[in-house]
Amino acid sequence: MRAVIQRVTRASVTVDDKIVGQIGKGLLVLMGISREDSEKDIDYLVEKIVNLRIFDDESGKMNLSLLDMGGEMLAVSQFTLYGDTRRGRRPSYIDAAAPEAANELYEQFVRKAAKFVKVETGIFQAMMQVELVNDGPVTILVDSSKTF
Repeated sequence: MRAVIQRVTRASVTVDDKIVGQIGKGLLVLMGISREDSEKDIDYLVEKIVNLRIFDDESGKMNLSLLDMGGEMLAVSQFTLYGDTRRGRRPSYIDAAAPEAANELYEQFVRKAAKFVKVETGIFQAMMQVELVNDGPVTILVDSSKTF
């Protein structure tokens, strides 16, 4: 499971000209799910993301987590994070999970994260427009298989 985590002052997801999810200060999490992922990967990502110390404390140091500062999360499924571009010019998505399996793991991630923070979402498999104001900018990559 892979995530691109962006610290934001605000973010939203629009589908068919309607805002379906939006947050204030917090994290936008773009997540990709692989064919090999399981509940253990979800647990790793939830724990890592809500505790990642990337928010400024009173001294301006990145010492606070999403939990510490009471922020929100916008979780958006993005299978293209498993696009393999090492060969040719068209990405291969062979490592991405099938839609049914990916949706189930995505929903589990959302439920587990919602035990800790307010979570808004996009719509799985919909054509979405994601808007954000990246704060910093701060963008972090997390991979449950720890390949980076």
